[in-house]
Amino acid sequence: MSDAALYVALEEGDLRIEPLDEAHREGLRAACAQDSEIWEIYPFCYAGEYFNPQFESLLRGGAARRVYAVLKAGEIVGMTAWIERGQPGWSIEIGNSFIVPALRGSGFNGRLKRLMIDHAFACGLERVVFNIDVINTRSRAAVRKLGAVEEGVQRRERKTWTGRVRDTVIYGLLHEDWRTVPS
Repeated sequence: MSDAALYVALEEGDLRIEPLDEAHREGLRAACAQDSEIWEIYPFCYAGEYFNPQFESLLRGGAARRVYAVLKAGEIVGMTAWIERGQPGWSIEIGNSFIVPALRGSGFNGRLKRLMIDHAFACGLERVVFNIDVINTRSRAAVRKLGAVEEGVQRRERKTWTGRVRDTVIYGLLHEDWRTVPS
């Protein structure tokens, strides 16, 4: 599997993801500003003065972190990424995800993740991983709905931008399991 095959624009109905570039800066800034409180449970902050340095970091992501702008009906409503985890060409993480508050609970995030998971497995990957802060109960519930299995907790895995030490829950989804998950 080549990176060129994995990191492409994808769409389904009014949902589209595009490889992040400079043209997405202001739209993503506006989307991230819609929820100043959410950043307290993220490893990095994308609000206010923190946005530009983080956006620059996303643009420099390289092969280890390939970030997308998430669009609904042409409007930027968030971001997500492929993150290298495990053996290249075998396993990938979906992470760095944020969706504007108005779309949470609407099924949009599930559509986004299914689009990405379908594509990952169509590209020949065997495993999709999600690494989620133990306190992020909404994201944990969302990946369980997709059929991902909790595989363990990495204790004190990282320090977040606020200085809080984070425990990270690992969820895995295997290609063979995905074929049995109803849409």
